[in-house]
Amino acid sequence: MVLGAALAIIGLPVAMVPIEAVSFYATNRDNRSFVSSGEKREYLLYVPKSYDPTRPTPLVISMHAAGLWGAAQKETSQWNNLADKEGFIVVYPSGVGGKGVRIWRAEPGPDLMKDVQFISELIDTLKKSYNIDSTQIYANGLSNGGGMSFALSCTLSGRIAAVGLVAAAQTLPWRWCADGRAVPMIAFHGTADPEVPYDGGSSWVSQRPFPSTPRWAANWARRNRCGADPVESTVAVDVTRRAYTGCADNAEVVLYTIQGGGHTWPGGTPLPEWFVGRTTRNIDATRLMWAFFSDHPLQKKQGGSAASQ
Repeated sequence: MVLGAALAIIGLPVAMVPIEAVSFYATNRDNRSFVSSGEKREYLLYVPKSYDPTRPTPLVISMHAAGLWGAAQKETSQWNNLADKEGFIVVYPSGVGGKGVRIWRAEPGPDLMKDVQFISELIDTLKKSYNIDSTQIYANGLSNGGGMSFALSCTLSGRIAAVGLVAAAQTLPWRWCADGRAVPMIAFHGTADPEVPYDGGSSWVSQRPFPSTPRWAANWARRNRCGADPVESTVAVDVTRRAYTGCADNAEVVLYTIQGGGHTWPGGTPLPEWFVGRTTRNIDATRLMWAFFSDHPLQKKQGGSAASQ
């Protein structure tokens, strides 16, 4: 999206370039911020017009890919359109990196825990101003944001009800996740992803090899103590679905495989195909993710309170 904007600006008359550059910045910036772990952290918040402060409202946290930012994730995923129809709040936090491109520090170490702390404090901040349903807080992300979603499932499992991963760049080893809570997970990954290979291995994105996507889903199913045999089905000419059921606390694990799909958000705004590959229009990852999230609220403890407020 950054490259596309740059190319568009290059093609404009010289007199219009400053105007378009300012317009691009104005529509692609975060709208709120606070200090977390000594760092200024920013986010883009969307509250639908249908929001009712008397009714507990679900919260969707959607995280961008490395090199992008919150507003770019908004455009790619199109969560706002669904928020209007379904009545949930969506927030697009930005990783670190100054005024330009951002990253999530989804690798072992103290910087990762700063990002985890930021998301936890973001939830607290929003709960002060809005009636957030503590049993319906969900995290999802694209690429590096998908890797961060995995990290949150291991560190904030008492707050995050379920997670969604799209073309997830997993740079944390599976053994790093010591949390035993069964966290529902839905994932989407293309077999022709040039940045994060579906079958695992390295790419120009990272010298560290990425894990096999099917094996990663199987590991998650073991974490959730699911049945050994997943159910396979064809949902579109280029899409298959693998579902692990019979899991602890009904914490299903679902993997959508897109044949020939690239490093993209299925059904979302296409990114440059020459750079990231093909975006399928045969499924809508955002709608499928929301349906999955809706079916998997945070399990309650005895006595009726949420696992963690």
